[in-house]
Amino acid sequence: MSASDVKKNAETKMGKSIDTLKGSLAKIRTGRAHAGILDHVQVEYYGSMVPLSQVANVSVLDARTLSVQAWEKKMAQVVEKAIRESDLGLNPQSMGDLIRVPMPALTEERRRELTKVVKGEGEDAKVAVRNLRRDANEQLKRLVKDKEISEDEERRAQDDVQKLTDRFVAEIDKVVTQKEAEIMTV
Repeated sequence: MSASDVKKNAETKMGKSIDTLKGSLAKIRTGRAHAGILDHVQVEYYGSMVPLSQVANVSVLDARTLSVQAWEKKMAQVVEKAIRESDLGLNPQSMGDLIRVPMPALTEERRRELTKVVKGEGEDAKVAVRNLRRDANEQLKRLVKDKEISEDEERRAQDDVQKLTDRFVAEIDKVVTQKEAEIMTV
């Protein structure tokens, strides 16, 4: 393993931290309807719990309404119950085999709570990136100890890892700021 391998490995893992952050922020509800909000809803399907996307199509009707079309007619009531009992606070309305899910407008207080949640997710992502920096620096020190790289190479590599960390922390801040703006928009 060389110093460049350590840097590439750190960059890859930091990129995954950003992807994880984006995925978790996508689940946080804003005032607008988007199909991804129902991704983690589980539905009982023939005795086992499966994601909603495996038993129904979810689409956006308009800015405030989702449409859920169960693939089997008898599953419509089960899907509706699963959405109602989820922690999203949604009240689906069944219209035959089509389920409409209106997205209620967020109150100012709820918007502030959600921005705190977003900031918390951002901090968790920053901690993950900093932990990856620490791990990379430890690997570099181990390489110096094993005499695979020189101390000068280690210092240069640590500087590069720090620049990577700064870049990813700035990207996390940007993602968090965008999500906060999206939540606070009425």
